[in-house]
Amino acid sequence: MRILKASQKDLQEILNLQYLAYQREAIICNNPNIPPLSQTLKDLETEFETYVFLKVVNEDGCIVASVRTYSDNGTLYIGKLMVLPDLQGRGIGTGLLKAIEQVCPHKRYELFTSTKSERNIKLYERLGYVKFREQDAGNDLRFIYLCKTTI
Repeated sequence: MRILKASQKDLQEILNLQYLAYQREAIICNNPNIPPLSQTLKDLETEFETYVFLKVVNEDGCIVASVRTYSDNGTLYIGKLMVLPDLQGRGIGTGLLKAIEQVCPHKRYELFTSTKSERNIKLYERLGYVKFREQDAGNDLRFIYLCKTTI
């Protein structure tokens, strides 16, 4: 598997992956309308104008994981880290998160996930992220924000 920068032509495949990868999250949150499942291709195209997208491709060239990020005021905001459900738990997400930190080095990184996503929280904490805030997102959804600083 290889980690590469995604291009505009990858967006539909990334969106398809997003719909698959976030099904588990929707079940955990007991909410089929979580934002990643309602995002459209047009939304993704708009994000692509300001975000850096990375993808993981398998031997056949299919996208099996992705992450996106943007920088603002010295912080790198990391979003929608996703791995094909059948491949989760194999270190792909860990490798992708480390890669985005290397491709876009910053002194501070920030991301968020649902407070119910224990598996995600453990991954982020294992990589040095620390909880610093929780926020109600409505519809019985609550987010936990984590950050990591480097010197």
